[in-house]
Amino acid sequence: METALDAGVDMVGLMFFPKSPRHVTLSQACKLADMARGRAEIVAVTVNMDLDGLSRIRELVNPDTFQFHGDETPEACAAAKVMHGTKVMKAVSVSEKADLEKALFYSVVADSILFDAKPPADSELPGGNGVSYDWGLLKDLDLKKPFLLSGGLNPSNVVEAIRQSGVTAVDVSSGVERDKGVKDNDLIRAFMAAARSV
Repeated sequence: METALDAGVDMVGLMFFPKSPRHVTLSQACKLADMARGRAEIVAVTVNMDLDGLSRIRELVNPDTFQFHGDETPEACAAAKVMHGTKVMKAVSVSEKADLEKALFYSVVADSILFDAKPPADSELPGGNGVSYDWGLLKDLDLKKPFLLSGGLNPSNVVEAIRQSGVTAVDVSSGVERDKGVKDNDLIRAFMAAARSV
């Protein structure tokens, strides 16, 4: 966390999904959020979490944004936004151009959209699989809301990904890990330097 903050990230994600190797407990999340507060936007990443779980995160961690990375409906996103008074980012899985249309339904209620690669068929994780897609699909996309590119990014390809997609924001997780779920400080610094160079 300290390396990411020192490198100048705009957002930090705290993963609340037990199946993920990046999952954090509420106690861990509180400590990490305290480190980041005032230095970066705190994003609580959830997958099909119930309202009680979201309320607990809101109360204890106090994130700036909830990122919904599951099958949450636009109505559920809107309800969470009103109930918790936070911004909402909705992840949309992409493998072909037709998948982008789903984002239109969410853009009405979400504050931003995260375009991630569709997970492999055998994956239990909806994201963070290190899989990419045709970044050019996002070129000239007129969504009327901010959006981020995610999926298979790392220090060696992020510049090309930004150039092909035209995005102004990117998201990374597995691409800055030395082992699954274990972040690497040098990779974080290299990723940030590359992304900021574009």
